[in-house]
Amino acid sequence: MMVSRSCISLLDLVSGDMFNFPQTPRKIPRVMTVPGIISKVDGNRINDGDFDSLSSECCEKKIIVANFLPLHAQKDLKSGRWSFSFDEDSLLLQMKDGFSSDTDVVYVGSLKVDVDSSEQDEVSRILLEEFNCVPTFLPPELQKKFYHGFCKQYLWPLFHYMLPMCPDYGNRFDRLLWQAYLSTNKIFADKIMEVINPEDDYVWVHDYHLMVLPTFLRKRFHRVKLGFFLHSPFPSSEIYRTLPVRDEILKALLNADLIGFHTFDYARHFLSCCGRMLGLDYESKRGHIGLDYFGRTVYIKILPVGIHMGRLQSALDHPSSSTKVKEIVEQFNGKKLIVGVDDMDIFKGISLKVLAMEQLLQQHPELQGKIVLVQIVNPARSTGRDVQEAKRETYETTKRINDTFGFPGYEPVVLIDRRVPFYEKTAYYALAECCIVNAVRDGMNLVPYKYIVCRQGTSKMDEALEIASGSPRTSMLVVSEFIGCSPSLSGAIRVNPWDIDAVADALNMAITMPDMEKHLRHEKHYRYVSSHDVAYWARSFMQDLERACKEHYSKRCWGIGFGLSFRILSLSPSFRKLSIDHIVSSYKKTCRRAIFLDYDGTVVPHASIIKSPSPEVISVLNNLCIDPQNTVFIVSGRGQNSLSDWFAQCENLGIAAEHGYFIRWSRMSDWETIPVAADFVWKRIAEPVMKLYTEATDGSYIEPKESAIVWHHQDADPDFGSCQAKELLDHLENVLANEPVVVKRGRQIVEVKPQGVTKGFVAEKILSTMISNGKPPDFVLCIGDDRSDEDMFESISNTAYRSSLPVSPEIFACTVGQKPSKARYYLDDTVDILTLLQGLAAASSPKSRSNTETQVSFESSV
Repeated sequence: MMVSRSCISLLDLVSGDMFNFPQTPRKIPRVMTVPGIISKVDGNRINDGDFDSLSSECCEKKIIVANFLPLHAQKDLKSGRWSFSFDEDSLLLQMKDGFSSDTDVVYVGSLKVDVDSSEQDEVSRILLEEFNCVPTFLPPELQKKFYHGFCKQYLWPLFHYMLPMCPDYGNRFDRLLWQAYLSTNKIFADKIMEVINPEDDYVWVHDYHLMVLPTFLRKRFHRVKLGFFLHSPFPSSEIYRTLPVRDEILKALLNADLIGFHTFDYARHFLSCCGRMLGLDYESKRGHIGLDYFGRTVYIKILPVGIHMGRLQSALDHPSSSTKVKEIVEQFNGKKLIVGVDDMDIFKGISLKVLAMEQLLQQHPELQGKIVLVQIVNPARSTGRDVQEAKRETYETTKRINDTFGFPGYEPVVLIDRRVPFYEKTAYYALAECCIVNAVRDGMNLVPYKYIVCRQGTSKMDEALEIASGSPRTSMLVVSEFIGCSPSLSGAIRVNPWDIDAVADALNMAITMPDMEKHLRHEKHYRYVSSHDVAYWARSFMQDLERACKEHYSKRCWGIGFGLSFRILSLSPSFRKLSIDHIVSSYKKTCRRAIFLDYDGTVVPHASIIKSPSPEVISVLNNLCIDPQNTVFIVSGRGQNSLSDWFAQCENLGIAAEHGYFIRWSRMSDWETIPVAADFVWKRIAEPVMKLYTEATDGSYIEPKESAIVWHHQDADPDFGSCQAKELLDHLENVLANEPVVVKRGRQIVEVKPQGVTKGFVAEKILSTMISNGKPPDFVLCIGDDRSDEDMFESISNTAYRSSLPVSPEIFACTVGQKPSKARYYLDDTVDILTLLQGLAAASSPKSRSNTETQVSFESSV
C-alpha cells in the first residue's frame, strides 16, 4: 500500500504525542468569577479547562508569547553565575504600558543564549520569580532547524515574496524542518499550560515563528482567549499558495480569536487566502472584519504598531546623546545629513539606496560636498550567501561613489557597520535633514517613527543643538511603498525602491523643500506618532481581543478534526445536529405531515457537475410520496421545466419552481402562479446591466427564468466574482428602484425577482391550504442550505403557531452545515440528508404502518 508523504506526516502527528497534552497540575486555588458559566457544557472537563478548583485571584493576567523573551542574559565565565536584565528596547516589554497597572504580565519565550540542561531548573526559577518570564529551552539542534531552518530559510523569505525557484536562491521545502517547527510550537504550548488559568487569562502570541501554536492551545482549552499578531508581511495568495503546508498554517491561525496585521494589504492577502484555499467568506460587522469559522467568529485587527515615546525621549535626554550630537556636528561641519538605519539583509534595499544617492549626485552636481548619506547597518539576524552578497554589493557601490564624488574631508556615503548604541542612533536622527527607508519588502519598520520623535527633540537636546526651545521643527521622510508604516505616514514621499531615478528625485525634493512645508508635514506626522504609540497599539488590540471572546461561554463547543486540521465547532445551545432517531420517532407518532426540501445544496451537492437528481433521491422521494399521510414539496429557485423533467418519475411530488412563483401539487395537476404583478418590463432594464457584468467577468453567465433573472459567478475568480457581484447588486438596486422587484444576493448569484415571491410565502400558502382543507399538519419538516431558505424556516414556525390548532405541530427546521441560521437543527451535508430521508421513508413503509396500526388497536382495546 502506498501512502503519500503528507499522509505519513499526519499519521506521525496523530499517532505520536504531538497533540496529546498531559494535564497540567493546578497549584493556584480557583473560584468562579463569571456567573452563569456552565462548567460541563463540552462534556469534557479537561479539554475545556474546567478544574475542580477555580482561581480566587482577581488580578488580571496577560500571557505574552514570542520567540524570544525581552531579556538580556549573560553568564560570568569565572563564577559560573547567570545575570539577567530586561531589554528596554523590546516591543514585548514596552507594550506593558498599554495594560492597567494591576495586570499581571507573564512572558513565554526562549533566551538568546544556550543554557545547560543542568542549570535550566534554576534559571527557570529565577526568571519566573524575578522577571515573570517562563523560558522555553530548545535543544540546540531543534533550535537550529526551527529558527535558522524553517523560519529564516523558508517562511521569512516566502513572506517577503521570495520564492525558492532554484537552490541558489532560496531553500526547497524540507519536511524535517517543518517537523522541527511543529515540535517547537508544541514546547511553547506546554510552557503556556504551566502558567495559564484558561477561564480568566488572555494569551497574545506574536509573529510567524509561532503560527501553529493556536491549534495546540485550542486543542487543550476549547475556550482559551487567544490573540495572534503577525509582525511580518502576509504575502498575496499567489505567493502563499506555493507553501506545501499552506492549509495547515491557515487553519492553525483560525484557531485564534483575533488575528492582527499592520496594514490592510496584509489582512486582505490573508482573507483572500482563506477564501481561495478554505472557501471562507468574511464580512464587516459594525466596523470589525470577521470570518465565520465553524460557528466561531475570528476577528481581524488592522493596526500598525507604535513606538515607546518615553524610551526615545529618555535617550534624547541622556548625556551621551548630547555629547554624540556635538561630535557629529563637528564631524560633518554644516553638511546636510540623510540618515538610514537598516538590518543587513536582502530585503532592506541598502544597495538601492546607495545607488539612488549616486544618481542624485550625478544629476545635481551642486549638491556634491553638501550632503552626506549616513547608513547605519545593524548586524544581520541570519547568515547566508544572500546576506554576504548584499553586504559585498553595498560596500563595492559605496567605494565607487566615494571614489567618484568624494574628496579630502568629504565622503558622500558613510557606512557605519557595527552595533550602534541607541543613544548614538537618536543623535543621528536628531541631526538628519531627511530619513530614507528604502526596503523592497518589510513588515512594519519603526525607523521613520523614531526619526520623527527625535526631530521633535527635547529641551536638553535643544541645548546641545543650540536651537531655541519652541522653534518650528522640521523632518522629511522618503519611504518605500512596500513597508508597513507607509500608509500611516501620509506626509512622507513614497517611492518605489526599484526605481532609482524616482528615489533620487525624492531625496532632492526632500532636501530642497521649503521649511514651512517641512514643518507642516512634520507636525502631521508627530501628532499621529505621539498618539498612536506602542501603549495605544497594545491597549487597542487587547480591547478587541476581550470583545472577540465575550461569547465564549454562550455557546456549546466541540473539538473536531485530527492533527493540524483540529478546530472548534461552536454552536448556540438551541442549535444542534438533527438526530435521525428523534425525528423518526416524532414522524411515526404523527399522521398529517408536510415536508419541504430545497434542491441545490440540499438533495444535490453544489459541487456536483450533474445537476439532475440521483436514482437514490428519486427512490426515497417516491417512497415518501406514496404515504398518503405525507405532503412532500421540492422548493427551488430553478425553473419549472428543469424540475418537471428531473422529477417526472415522482407522481405525487409537489414542486415549487422559481422560489414559488410556479406551484404544482402533483405531476397530474396544473401549474399555478402566485398572484403578483404580471408585468415583466423590468427585465428589459435588468438584462442589459447583467450582460455588461457578464462580458467583464470571465466565468459568469445569466440564467433567464419566466419570473426572474439570475447572474451566476461560481465559475469566475472568487475574489473578482464576489467584487463584481457587490457592484452588480448596487447597480441593479439603483436602476430598479421604482420597479416592483427585489434584488438579492445568494450563494454565488445575484437575482432579480418580483416582490412577494419567496420560499417563505410558498411554505405559508401550502400549510394554509392544508389547514383550510381540514388536514392541518402535525409534523412539519423543512430542509435548506441557502439564504432564501431562511424565509421558509421563519414561515413554518409562524404559520404553525398562528393556526388555531389544539396541539402545535412538531416543527423541524434544518439547515445544511453549521452556520448562523433561523433553523434549530443542522445536518452536515447532502449525504446526511439522504440518510435522514431514507430513515423517514423506511418508517413510512407498509410494514412500519402495519405495526403502528396494530399497536394502536391493541392499546385502544386495553
